[in-house]
Amino acid sequence: MSGHNKWSKIKRKKEAGDAHKSKVFGKLASLIAVLSKKAGGNVNAPALRAAIEKARKENMPSDNIDRAIKKGAGADQAAMETLFYEAYGPGGAAMIIEVLTDNRNKAAAEIKHLLSKNGASLAAQGAASWAFSKTESGWQANQTMDLSDADLEKLDTLVTELEDNDEVQGVFTNAD
Repeated sequence: MSGHNKWSKIKRKKEAGDAHKSKVFGKLASLIAVLSKKAGGNVNAPALRAAIEKARKENMPSDNIDRAIKKGAGADQAAMETLFYEAYGPGGAAMIIEVLTDNRNKAAAEIKHLLSKNGASLAAQGAASWAFSKTESGWQANQTMDLSDADLEKLDTLVTELEDNDEVQGVFTNAD
């Protein structure tokens, strides 16, 4: 019975955990690099400091944080920009998708594909943002809406697929 020993179970569990950490660390590193570029490498800038604290809460190693700061402060950093897409998901739930990318067209195509694949649609600028307020931690829903169990399941699948995209930094929705 090959593959049924204790080491195999530990290895698979560790691989899954490492893959998750890698995805989170990658997103945080790109965010820190962009904020470092805006701050000119000044780690005392409020936005950069907040991103560093967020990375530390996720147990990101200090050398990875330092590397991201140096990468952003260097002249070879690509022109990364933050974009916000507004959408309506299953059951009419309003969504704001925060994206950090160096290629607007590629990011827009990927977001549109994921939305259409999961029964959601991209909305015009300002069409869904009325349902949210900007806070320090992201976007907070002004009013929440109740969805049926089937719509909640579809929305959960959509949010999971969006968050698995490397360029998506956050997905905010007004569903309960």
